[in-house]
Amino acid sequence: MSTSPQAGLPAQDGCPPGPRLYTGTGTAFTDETPYEDRVWPPGPRWRTFDGGPVQPAPPADGEADRRLGPASTTRRPPAAEVRLVNAAILLRRPLLVTGRPGVGKSALAFRIARELGLGRVLQWPVTSRTTLASGLFEYDVLGRAQAGQAWFAAQGRGSGQDAAADGSPVDALDIGDFIQLGPLGTALLPHRLPRVLLIDELDKGDADLPNDLLSLFEDGWFPVQPLVRVKRQMESVTVYTADPGRTATINDGIIKTRSFPIVIMTSNGEREFPEAFMRRCLRLDIPDPTPETLGELVAAHFGGGLGDVQERLVQEFMTRSAQVDGLASDQLLNAAHLVTSGAYSYGEEDHAEWQAVLEAIWHPLSGDGADWGV
Repeated sequence: MSTSPQAGLPAQDGCPPGPRLYTGTGTAFTDETPYEDRVWPPGPRWRTFDGGPVQPAPPADGEADRRLGPASTTRRPPAAEVRLVNAAILLRRPLLVTGRPGVGKSALAFRIARELGLGRVLQWPVTSRTTLASGLFEYDVLGRAQAGQAWFAAQGRGSGQDAAADGSPVDALDIGDFIQLGPLGTALLPHRLPRVLLIDELDKGDADLPNDLLSLFEDGWFPVQPLVRVKRQMESVTVYTADPGRTATINDGIIKTRSFPIVIMTSNGEREFPEAFMRRCLRLDIPDPTPETLGELVAAHFGGGLGDVQERLVQEFMTRSAQVDGLASDQLLNAAHLVTSGAYSYGEEDHAEWQAVLEAIWHPLSGDGADWGV
């Protein structure tokens, strides 16, 4: 048995290698195989789903380049990141990513989607008011009621029935016009290849939210209750999705996944999660960045625009971060942009002015950071 570095899966002698897995290098997907012909590594028998009808290819995602920088920059990935992402893909399990604010937890979802060619990342930011239902779908009850009143009022002045162009009767109101799937609901649609779903800052949600996700992650399906109630009248309904301008057809009011999504859940470590929830997840802890990883981050966004200043700027950032118990990586990028903008000089003649700028943009993430020292 041999292993293909491009495929990432073992290849039996005399057989072609399996589908490509995550390498973490940050390169963009370049396989020209049509979406409908691409293969995906099989999951365990107990994590196999057969939902339908199969959805078309997802829209492309330009957000990855904005967040990660151009894909031409090579990245040296941590071994643990590559190992756990691929384990989550093969096992069809969510990945809980923990670490300090600003270490790049959310960026992992965009890196996976860009490298594996999985299209637009579905983002579900969690707040204290977030519920499971809000991630699955929204039903505009009030909008439907108002539209119904307007339609009935119009019938009192018209012929009494709407008609299509060919004269056949049509429904006065399509319930699908008032239902939009959320990021979680869209991710669970029966896509041919998995969608990447980012559940951001899960620890900020209600204490019951992780438990509410348990059965959904296990079963891979959920009912859209407004459609279940009307399925006797219509077996299939077209609704809006979380992808702009996209719709999906739902049969019998049930959404059932086909390729379980790659779920990246981030946490700042502000709370513990239930044991039953953790048992169904894999966990990746992202450590504080090293000077080398920070240099790669700056180079990804600015190339060689900083020149010799880059190393000095990264070292200053590391020193300041240690003083205030941690800074976010995007605070370093803010300083790098000011240097490349030409608005501020990094020279000794403007040292006091530059230090004042850094004090403003490298402020502590908590309110009790150390005083700035020059």
